[in-house]
Amino acid sequence: MNSKQLKYFWLKLASTFTALCLLWLVVSLFSFSGKKTESPEDKKYLQEFYNRYAVYAIQLPDNLSFANEKVPIEYFDVYENLDKEFLVNTYWHSQIFLFIKRAYRYFPIIEPILKENGIPNDFKYLCVAESGLSNVVSPAGASGFWQFIRATATKYGLEVNDEIDERYNLEKSTKAACDYLKESYRNYKNWTLVAASYNAGMGGIDNQVKKQKVNSYYDLMLNEETSRYVYRIIAIKTIMDNPLNYGIHYRKRDLYPPIPTEKIIVDTNITDLASFAIDRDLNYKMLKYFNPWLRQNSITITPSKIYALTIPQKGYRDLNKIWLDSGILEHNNTDTTSIIHETE
Repeated sequence: MNSKQLKYFWLKLASTFTALCLLWLVVSLFSFSGKKTESPEDKKYLQEFYNRYAVYAIQLPDNLSFANEKVPIEYFDVYENLDKEFLVNTYWHSQIFLFIKRAYRYFPIIEPILKENGIPNDFKYLCVAESGLSNVVSPAGASGFWQFIRATATKYGLEVNDEIDERYNLEKSTKAACDYLKESYRNYKNWTLVAASYNAGMGGIDNQVKKQKVNSYYDLMLNEETSRYVYRIIAIKTIMDNPLNYGIHYRKRDLYPPIPTEKIIVDTNITDLASFAIDRDLNYKMLKYFNPWLRQNSITITPSKIYALTIPQKGYRDLNKIWLDSGILEHNNTDTTSIIHETE
């Protein structure tokens, strides 16, 4: 190796060494900048953060039923369909909280009507799945807690016109829903198929049972909405019945309490419901809140027809009075036991 080659060799070696040193320096700087000195308080905070915001897969119960009919959770397809609905409803926190809050007010109205008509208590959760216990209107025009379309509502005895829409009358629409469910049960002798028919219609279920030659909801291939429908009801039922098992915590005072009301029988025309309300120490807003089936500012009475208006008892717009009289203010605010249950 001559002097020129030797010089070149040392220059190359020096440049390589310099490049490696620079690379080491850059890596060291990045590594140092990523390190944080965590105090005990920081570590405690981070641990609480990780615990508070941890998300877990849902452990499904070993045994599930709807209206005392066993759910075949041992089938992989049934298990996976249920798992989806449990995940969706458990982690949609705002929705499930509203379901529980509203149920405390409205289940005491719905449950006795179901019982009186021989409908399993689990069908109150069908109402939750339909509307979230609120007077919503679907894109197809289905309305009220039980989501009747106009034709079905009138078929089952509900009055629907410009002034009156009894799809928004909770007592009457629950009775109409019971009539539908009883008719469906006479057809299927199976409450799970009855629930599915509430979504797809009896004609829709009949067609699929005939086509597929099976008569179990869990064996039928249905459209996506109906395929999820009963599983969603089962998931909602299970979570609302056992909220602590799914990380749902609340105090009794967090719920929407029932409001004491009374009935006023109306057998003559009312041309101005706002004035009618004011004459009774109410306002139009409160009159419509308790009677959402009134669609105009008037009621026209036809021969042999009367209506019962629901109004709150005196003083029961005051939340503290409602809490006090219902015993909520005396309730232990740390109690998070489920109270969404069948009325005795």
